[in-house]
Amino acid sequence: MTDVRVLQQLIDQSRRIVFFGGAGVSTESGIPDFRSVDGLYHQKYDYPPETMLSHDFFVRHPEEFFRFYRDKMLPLQAKPNPAHQKLAELEQAGKLIAVITQNIDGLHQKAGSQKVYELHGSVHRNYCTLCGKFYDAGFIRNTQGIPRCDCGGIIKPDVVLYGESLDSRVMEGAARAIDQADLLIVGGTSLVVYPAAGFVANYRGEKLVLINRDPTPYDSRADYLFRDSIGELFSQIQV
Repeated sequence: MTDVRVLQQLIDQSRRIVFFGGAGVSTESGIPDFRSVDGLYHQKYDYPPETMLSHDFFVRHPEEFFRFYRDKMLPLQAKPNPAHQKLAELEQAGKLIAVITQNIDGLHQKAGSQKVYELHGSVHRNYCTLCGKFYDAGFIRNTQGIPRCDCGGIIKPDVVLYGESLDSRVMEGAARAIDQADLLIVGGTSLVVYPAAGFVANYRGEKLVLINRDPTPYDSRADYLFRDSIGELFSQIQV
């Protein structure tokens, strides 16, 4: 296990840090990891989570989609943990240029981060599929059945469902940020989901830090490897 002092030195020496994070960043805020032992993929429902979180299921069974979505995908009470907070501080200090996240919970923004590329969208943005009117997550949580707009259209969360493409503008922005990075910190992700994991594969910088409790396919590529809790690790970093 690499010493936290090494990470501190890397951060001190860097001016264009990019953080790429997955579900493990939010588990310490009480949000379940889909693929962990206790995550959604190991719980039992009428349909597998992969099915219920697909575009096809949303179209064919919207009422069942929203029953599952309200129950499992709207942890609006969750609060940023030390990792979210420290990353926001690093951005405010002018050292971190972007956060790229696979999470949809909005905790980076809640902690104060401004430049956040949300690869899979956000539960905090919801739009009418007919007129495009915006609705917040609280509206979705407090409705029953299929949430509908004033115009009668179904309101869809702005999250990337299985079978949908990632937003090309978000992808391009994230790719540009990684191209500019002098330090890429990857944390809390198994790096098995594409195309998101491809960002790490395309990094050509000299300093790649990987923070994950379990092994990943990219461990051998990392210059520095940590098996620590992300929140505990970042709580020790001085900005």
